[in-house]
Amino acid sequence: MMDKFTTLTAVAAPLPLANVDTDKIIPARFLKTIKRTGLGVHLFDTLRYDADGKERAEFVLNSEPYRHAEILVAFENFGCGSSREHAPWALLDFGIRCVIAPDFADIFHSNCFKNGILPVRLPHEVCAMLMDDARMGGNARLTVDLARQVVVRPNGEEIPFEIDPFRRHLLLEGLDDIGQTLQHAQNIDGYEARRATEQSWLPAITAQA
Repeated sequence: MMDKFTTLTAVAAPLPLANVDTDKIIPARFLKTIKRTGLGVHLFDTLRYDADGKERAEFVLNSEPYRHAEILVAFENFGCGSSREHAPWALLDFGIRCVIAPDFADIFHSNCFKNGILPVRLPHEVCAMLMDDARMGGNARLTVDLARQVVVRPNGEEIPFEIDPFRRHLLLEGLDDIGQTLQHAQNIDGYEARRATEQSWLPAITAQA
């Protein structure tokens, strides 16, 4: 199960870059783990740190209040490159629950929904405007209301966005692939019980140690 995504009011970090690929989001040398935790410290590693591992003061996530950002605003083709699921894992482990950009690479876009991150598509000029809002700091928070499908600017202006209804439902309910399957647990158990009775000549399916 994932955390539900309903309404998020949070600090937004402006990242005025296009074509941010998955290797920039999480470099390949950190992909040795299959755990979803512990990757946030390496998010945007080559942008956040210099060759000695020291923070680059000019990078947005290295300054307050953006160290605690839960929304990221970027430009076109976010998440392009190789299809590594570690990219949304790293974003989520850092604390990012929503990425706003004009468009996303298809596989990254799909992986976001599977991991509880909401990718919001808005026109370039709107993203630029939201970046200006974000640069105002911690008192200028954005609100992303998934139920109503609007982004609310600090001045109260509401910007509508479109999202696939089924994916919207999954995020609102906090359902990943396993969660969707578990919704049918009663039917699955019923099938297995009938199978054991009606096809008792078949070998039982047992878990392997």
